[in-house]
Amino acid sequence: MGTDILIYLGGLALLDTLSPTIIGVTLFLVLTDNRNLTSRLLAYLLTVGLLYFSLGIIMMLGLNFIMEAFSNIFQNKIVSWVIFIVGVILFTASFFIPANKKDNMPKPKTQSIFSIIIIGVSTFIIEAGMALPYFAAIGLLTTKDLPFYQWLPIIAAYNIIMVLPALLIFLGYKLFGKLINPTLVNLRNKIASSSSSTLSWIMCIVGVILIFYTIDYL
Repeated sequence: MGTDILIYLGGLALLDTLSPTIIGVTLFLVLTDNRNLTSRLLAYLLTVGLLYFSLGIIMMLGLNFIMEAFSNIFQNKIVSWVIFIVGVILFTASFFIPANKKDNMPKPKTQSIFSIIIIGVSTFIIEAGMALPYFAAIGLLTTKDLPFYQWLPIIAAYNIIMVLPALLIFLGYKLFGKLINPTLVNLRNKIASSSSSTLSWIMCIVGVILIFYTIDYL
């Protein structure tokens, strides 16, 4: 596997670090729960990470099966055209995302770990349908026809990168305590009021990446 696809995958993983829900829930926990913060945040991130990791495995196995089953009908050039068209659609649609000023971040109702796990599942349900960088990464990996032992660690690394901002926020809070509280409050307010803008930028960049990746294969 060449460095070109690793660069594309790295860029897509960095885009997924902009997840407004994961960062928003992390900020909520940091700002409201000092006593059980470590255990609850780790439970939340582990739930989200495992669900995304499982989704990635299912998609890789499913897409590989479909491509093998229809390999004589859908050749690589057709697959490249499909990815290219998807990229164009995402790029175009990114300019038509309506603004949303409401705070739609899921929040735990109780202090229990079970409540946090439910929030993790809710985050997955909310974000999975809009995880465009993740879907694009799975699509690119599928076109390379990699063996299981090569793409599995890539998906694992991708998911670690995806939750990295939440871990950095947690470490920053542990190191600097309430000194950074005003900054975290401002960040949370901006994320809550600009989630649609973030989605628009992600769609635009994912579209451009898919276009440039496939344009040489058309």
